[in-house]
Amino acid sequence: MSTSTEDEPPEDRMMDIHPTSSAGGVFSSRATQRKVHIHANRATNTKEMDLEVASVTDSPEMEERDFHSKQVFKGWTLAWLAYQSLGVIYGDIGTSPLYVYSSTFSSEPSYEDILGAVSFVIWALTIMVTIKYVCIVLNADDEGEGGTFAIYSLLSRYARLVRHDPRHTNLLKMQRYNTNDLQKPNRMARDIMEKSAVIKWTLKVVGAFGVSLLLADGVLTPAQSILGAIQGITVVNPNISSSTVVGVSCAILVLIFVIQPFGTSKIASGFAPIVILWMFFNLSFGIYNLVMYDASVLKAFSPYFAGSFLMRNKKDGWLQLGGILLAFTGVETLFADLGAFSQRAIQISWLFFVYPCLLISYIGQGAYISRVPSAYANPFYLTVPPGMLYPSLVVAILACIVASQAVITGSFQLLSQIMKLSYFPQVKVYHTSKKFHGQVYIPLANWLMMIGSIIVTAVYNNTTALGEAYGACVILVSFLTTCMVTVVALIVWKLPVYLVFPVFLIFALWDGMFLSAALSKVPHGAWFTLMVAVVLTCIFVLWRYGKEEQWKAEESDNTPLSRTTALRENKLVLKDGSGNSTITPISGLGIFFDKSGSSNNTPTVFLHFLRKFSAVPEVSVFLHLRPLSMPTVAPEERYSVTRCYTYGAGPGKQAIPNCYRLIVRHGYTDEIVTPDLGILVLDLVRGYLTSQKTSRSPESDTERLNTLHRAWKSQVIYIVGKEQLKIPAKTNFLRRGFLWAFLWLRDASRTKVQHLNVETDRVVEVGFVKEI
Repeated sequence: MSTSTEDEPPEDRMMDIHPTSSAGGVFSSRATQRKVHIHANRATNTKEMDLEVASVTDSPEMEERDFHSKQVFKGWTLAWLAYQSLGVIYGDIGTSPLYVYSSTFSSEPSYEDILGAVSFVIWALTIMVTIKYVCIVLNADDEGEGGTFAIYSLLSRYARLVRHDPRHTNLLKMQRYNTNDLQKPNRMARDIMEKSAVIKWTLKVVGAFGVSLLLADGVLTPAQSILGAIQGITVVNPNISSSTVVGVSCAILVLIFVIQPFGTSKIASGFAPIVILWMFFNLSFGIYNLVMYDASVLKAFSPYFAGSFLMRNKKDGWLQLGGILLAFTGVETLFADLGAFSQRAIQISWLFFVYPCLLISYIGQGAYISRVPSAYANPFYLTVPPGMLYPSLVVAILACIVASQAVITGSFQLLSQIMKLSYFPQVKVYHTSKKFHGQVYIPLANWLMMIGSIIVTAVYNNTTALGEAYGACVILVSFLTTCMVTVVALIVWKLPVYLVFPVFLIFALWDGMFLSAALSKVPHGAWFTLMVAVVLTCIFVLWRYGKEEQWKAEESDNTPLSRTTALRENKLVLKDGSGNSTITPISGLGIFFDKSGSSNNTPTVFLHFLRKFSAVPEVSVFLHLRPLSMPTVAPEERYSVTRCYTYGAGPGKQAIPNCYRLIVRHGYTDEIVTPDLGILVLDLVRGYLTSQKTSRSPESDTERLNTLHRAWKSQVIYIVGKEQLKIPAKTNFLRRGFLWAFLWLRDASRTKVQHLNVETDRVVEVGFVKEI
């Protein structure tokens, strides 16, 4: 198992700069740069900047592999991934046959009502899961990542909706279409989004709220699943006390969360046989009940019976939809877990196995209940064939335990996504598979969800009370997804409005019907999950607001070397407002940790070092760590070394003496920063200088090598920055409160310089203050 974190500077994330061991490498490589096209907009006769897909050019700063790209699997690997998905994704939606009909009816249903309920379940699984999610929504992925926030991230690459960290802008793969490539209604929709601050903030909040709803569901689902499984034992032994049920449930919950560090692949492979056996039980029991009791319920495939159910029962029928929607709880994690598996694997496992098994199961239960109406109270156990009660009880308990896995894994996926767009502090993320890059584990989320699930289990202590809080999050996320995918269809897929709008209307009405029924549960328990979701959304939006204010404060530091330094008689001079000050060289090799890695900007820590000490190490190296979404980068492709210039790299450039820029591209299993980092940097720069030797100035080349060795032998120091943000005195009360909360979170989540995995006595921390 290995770690991976976003590329944060040591001043922000000490623990997330992970160590490496390998030397040697190439010193220049292919890179990407975005094409910018300026053209006249015929409608407004104004000029508009359009960003297209990145293309390859010769520069060491960016490469195509620097951008995240989704994995594509085929053959047996795809089949294995589809098998694994059974052990994670379908535990929740697959165990719904245990309680859908009992949650729908409060008394013995009539034959017409059971037909209506079966019809609703059939079409809910078909429309909500199969057509909407499996066939449409799964295509709205952001380079293989799923979930509502992935949709927002996808939109932000096709439209200017969000401010990005200016130091990471070059690494953003924008794919915004030229204006003339969009039809007029699609173009108008994009223009309205880009020009409206209200719409931009609405999309921000909706994306974060969708993540928050699933995370809130992540606290509730394990409690509901495990508690339901243990309560199933009372079917055999009604004398088991409530405290025993709660105690055993909490113990199993702890076990479920404790095994998460083993990784998605291992857990999925172990759980998949349980889900497969459970599905076969449901399939065979459904067929048995259809054959033995009432095959006439097959006419429930006609949507007429669903419509007549609502017309006949009116308000009561509408409220009963809150129970029927439990048939597709878990569908949102099917999309959220997309990054851990793949679109094709999920489609195969659902369409060819889970979907038919669940349909037959619900229809079979309906066939039995139509003849024995009292069986609605326990629709699974009371409809099992003779002699199969105990085996089905054991398998059902195991399946319920597995049910919580989908939302746990989905929570890890979503948190890793929101950290990439700066909606949450950078915390440790472990990649648990070298083969499947999207499978991650986040300890902080795991243990917090465990604590939350145990508290919920102890407080609610039965599935009836939990059921009142269950379901509202599911259908609300589904509705938000419908709205956001509609926008994707217009500005990403470029589909015509006359096709998109009718489809949106169908799904919006379908979602709205279930959502209105689910919201009736808010006073009875659903308020809890909504409250948790609102609190989490506030944290996410607060962090994003604070980061944007921080970027504004740091803009003054994003200046090229030519504006901050100059050469006078081959010596470095610092430019400032009052004039130029000479920089005194000091002996040693200085390694400056650089966040941006751009030759266009002066590393912030280097600039503040010059200003504070008016000195510079004899040899300076700007070290930039660039994590890639792959397990490892080959040593010969890992490193890029270049000279640093005061006037860029064009005509008239002036190389700063003994100053180099080192970009290290690394995978999530590569170790970068170790106590041997100084030796690694020495070898890389020496190799670069050796490869750059020319016959024109062999003396200069030899002198540079001698200077490098002399500096390394003298001392090696690691210079990291520590930025302190300060709220100005004249800030208004409301803004001051938001910024204070952001700074408190920032300080609480920030790691210390002593965690940097190098020799501590060689670390120099340069502090500086910015007004935010």
